[in-house]
Amino acid sequence: MTTYIGTLFAVKDIKAATDFYKELFGLNVMFDFGRCVSFERGLSLQQDFDWLTGIEKEDIKSKTNNSEIVFETNDLDAFVTKLKGRNDVTVLHDIRMYPWGQRVIRFYDPNEHLIEVGEAMRSVVERFLSQGMTIADIAKQMQATEDAVRRMLDV
Repeated sequence: MTTYIGTLFAVKDIKAATDFYKELFGLNVMFDFGRCVSFERGLSLQQDFDWLTGIEKEDIKSKTNNSEIVFETNDLDAFVTKLKGRNDVTVLHDIRMYPWGQRVIRFYDPNEHLIEVGEAMRSVVERFLSQGMTIADIAKQMQATEDAVRRMLDV
């Protein structure tokens, strides 16, 4: 059996990239091999990706815009305040709400990897409940079943 381990990003400066993910997302380093750092939860960073893979340095592209790493938070507004206090990110778009009710923001990390941070779906459901929606209304809004929403709330 083959097991998914995580995602690895090529970075220019391993220390700066490691500090970015530790400070902004509170990720804990599991392994630090100098040029490669692995965090708990599956994200790894690799400096000198050409050395690791044998791919020519000029063939390693930044800002490819064909993938993103996704995080969730219970307090998107607090996260955005923290994010906007940094000068090493480029915001792709401010908070955007999707038809299912989830709010997200997207931005580039210092190595131009695309990151999405969205509200945890449980937080979306709790916000809907606080606005007076029923579980049936929420399920319809999210195009989900009532059972799935109840499981999300553990009710």
